Amino acid sequence: MITSTVESAQTSNPITTPTVTQTVHHQIVIIGGGAAGITTASLLFHNNHSLDIAIVEPSDQHYYQPGWTLTGGGVFKIQDTLRNQRDVIPYGATWIKDKVIHLDPDHNRVLTQTGIQIEYDYLIVCPGIQIDWHLIEGLKESLGKDGVTTNYSPRYAPYTWELIRNFQGGNALFTFPNTPIKCGGAPQKVMYMADDIFRSKWGVRQRTNVMFLSSLNKLFTVPEYSNLLDNIVQERNIKVQFRHNLKAIKAETKTAIFEILDDKSNVIDQVSYPYDMIHVAPPQSAPDFIKRSPLAVPNNPYGWVDVDSYTLQHKRYPNIFSLGDASSLPTSKTSAAIRKQAPIAAKNLLCLIASKPLLSQYDGYTCCPLITGYNRTIMAEFNGYNAKPLSSFPLNPLKERSIMWTMKVTALPWIYWNRMLKGERFEGEYIKFMQWKP
Repeated sequence: MITSTVESAQTSNPITTPTVTQTVHHQIVIIGGGAAGITTASLLFHNNHSLDIAIVEPSDQHYYQPGWTLTGGGVFKIQDTLRNQRDVIPYGATWIKDKVIHLDPDHNRVLTQTGIQIEYDYLIVCPGIQIDWHLIEGLKESLGKDGVTTNYSPRYAPYTWELIRNFQGGNALFTFPNTPIKCGGAPQKVMYMADDIFRSKWGVRQRTNVMFLSSLNKLFTVPEYSNLLDNIVQERNIKVQFRHNLKAIKAETKTAIFEILDDKSNVIDQVSYPYDMIHVAPPQSAPDFIKRSPLAVPNNPYGWVDVDSYTLQHKRYPNIFSLGDASSLPTSKTSAAIRKQAPIAAKNLLCLIASKPLLSQYDGYTCCPLITGYNRTIMAEFNGYNAKPLSSFPLNPLKERSIMWTMKVTALPWIYWNRMLKGERFEGEYIKFMQWKP
């Protein structure tokens, strides 16, 4: 779901370039100590522990970010999603506890906030995604109080649960922005859990109007899963408004202002809805230091790192790779996608170092465990490049299953901490011969 581990790095702020105070050199520099950076470093060391790898990461905390949805639903405490960063940095890696603010790929160097100039032979860019809170008027000022919340931050996910469990009726709004986001299913997951809680309390659901307001024109990118979700919202009497993009929060009147978009995302009208609680999925983009750099996709407002969709190698700088949320890979931005991207990035970088062809290719695999209620989950695996359903299990994925809820709540967090971050093989490979076929 989320790869950036730093709250400050997720927020768009002006940056001043510091004076260079120190210059260091490392063979491989990895920007970002989230899921992508740690997993890729571990995989590289699995192949060759003599590599000189530095990980640039400012936070001393590492979050299992898919757990924030479960925190918002009251299943986890925020502490359950947290580890010390030093405990997940692979043995042998140099941890530079700093934040990159400038990229200079023409001279093979990056600059940090404290003035460290880091020279490299090879660079892996995976800092996670940036939360652009400022693009919704009034959002930053109103978050965490008077019914306004989001699970896209560890600071506010606990407040989501406080709102849900204390809700007594009224308008409960859930939004999806007009930008790509990490874990595109997350804004719906919390809504279905909230709906379950409202129904568990006498009379609350009858007094509640649950609404999903999305800038998109469908509930999910894969038609088969989207059709499933269409049926679920109809059965639950959840009102869905497509082509609605949250533009402002008016906290003083508890009103949400939405732009109405046409099929080309042009604004054609505006509408307001009163809320008693609102869960906001905020606009997102690549971090600003990437947007300002030569690494970004030309003329792209989101600033993604411009990489080949299959090799993960930069299109103009061959000694640079990128994966995860900040990359231009045209698939969903989830930790499950990183699970399959990281081995490709590691293998191809090792081939480049050895002057061999880059033969490994990422196939677009990703997964979004779609929580549709407590004890119900659709394990939505799919190829993000052709929007076709997949399954790592001998089960049809196009169903809500309680076993997939158990997988989401218990197995996946354990796998993340104990296998993924340690560079272990993708679990689905072990049962590949049993996989469901459409």
